[in-house]
Amino acid sequence: MAESWANPGIDLHLEPAGSSGLRQGLTDALRDAVREGRLAPGTRLPSSRALAADLGIARNTVAEAYAGLVAEGWLTARQGSGTRVAERAAPPATAPATPVRHRPPGRPALSLVPGTPDLAAFPRTAWLQAARRALATAPFDALGYGDPRGRPELRTAVAGYLARVRGVRADPDHVLITAGFSHALRLLGTVLRGRGARTVAVESYGLDAYTALLHEAGLTTTPLPYDELGTDTRPLSDEGAVLLTPAHQFPMGTALHPDRRAAVVDWARRTGGLILEDDYDGEFRYDRRPVGALQDLAPDHVVYFGTASKSLAPGLRLGWMVLPPALYAETVAAKGRIDTCGVLDQLTLAEFLTSGAYDRHVRAARLRYRRRRDALAAAVADRAPGVHVTGIAAGLHAVLRLPPGTERSVVQAAGWQGLALHGLSFYRHPDAVTEPLDALVVGYGTPPESLWKDALEALCRALP
Repeated sequence: MAESWANPGIDLHLEPAGSSGLRQGLTDALRDAVREGRLAPGTRLPSSRALAADLGIARNTVAEAYAGLVAEGWLTARQGSGTRVAERAAPPATAPATPVRHRPPGRPALSLVPGTPDLAAFPRTAWLQAARRALATAPFDALGYGDPRGRPELRTAVAGYLARVRGVRADPDHVLITAGFSHALRLLGTVLRGRGARTVAVESYGLDAYTALLHEAGLTTTPLPYDELGTDTRPLSDEGAVLLTPAHQFPMGTALHPDRRAAVVDWARRTGGLILEDDYDGEFRYDRRPVGALQDLAPDHVVYFGTASKSLAPGLRLGWMVLPPALYAETVAAKGRIDTCGVLDQLTLAEFLTSGAYDRHVRAARLRYRRRRDALAAAVADRAPGVHVTGIAAGLHAVLRLPPGTERSVVQAAGWQGLALHGLSFYRHPDAVTEPLDALVVGYGTPPESLWKDALEALCRALP
């Protein structure tokens, strides 16, 4: 099966056929990228160390591919200048069959769109070690048709971790393993509709994919107001549930104000409504200890959602819900009779959590993302003093407040710098009554380390 390197703007498909096969595949892919104009003359390539880390292959394989292309005249390598596409290797006059839109031809694209961690930093070695231990000790019946609740090893590990790190009151018998947040929300939508709910309150800013899932379940969504204290939960009335990101609101980047936390808990107790707590990056707080989970205040009225998507990788498709006891059986029934999550990945994550490898990985990731956020704030202050980084020092994204009326032009300018970027309006609920703001939502966790500085430079060039 081919492995695709997602360096934005360049797709390298490598067949895992040993080092010689990888070297030849990388050589051919780079040569084709130069020939077709996807790598423009003068483009500086990542170092052999950085590219090897991104691809998950040996550094020597990359170095040998570079050396061969230098010898052929496709690339040049000079001390202090790095490896670049040779000037004489200009692309042909004819355009590629599928031209890239919204950027000048030949410019490699970068991305600061939020929602993805640095995938090149996935802990491959530690994960492989955990997988080997998990497989070696797994009982035979673990390889059969699974329990729809998820493997007991993972439910127990998740319950212990959440209690220790996020303050969640979690019994393993009330933890349900899911294939990520979208899967969990789809299940809850089905359960809520079956219970007679018609409306779910949501935040004025958020992902439209999640409101679409609720609509598919037959539920309408009503946005709550947003002000300087964050999402205002006081207007809640007869909604069946409310979906919140209280630890770090996405995308605005604020924590739910204590008064608003108290108000939503009072509403849930008074009306019987459910609080759906999306704790999508609650582990990443950089200036102090993360605020505790809302679930601890009212475990009988809160459904807690978490995933491994931001801390490890979304491709694992592993998440969890901690459910009130009265809701658990219905939600398990909605999931179906057979587990939908890979058993070996569940066992590996359980081992990863209990061995301490997950804690070590999160600590390292927290330092890396904090450095990136600090670098972003410093670069914006230096290069664009009229732009302000807002929100708490947390998570994998930051909001950059722009001068009024400039959001659209800045996003367009970023596109011409070869940079994918979302404005705040992209995340605004169509029925929101909150006054629109001009801002950018910058996902600084997204680029691999080898492209981070280039992405930051492209952003600064686009800012007013």
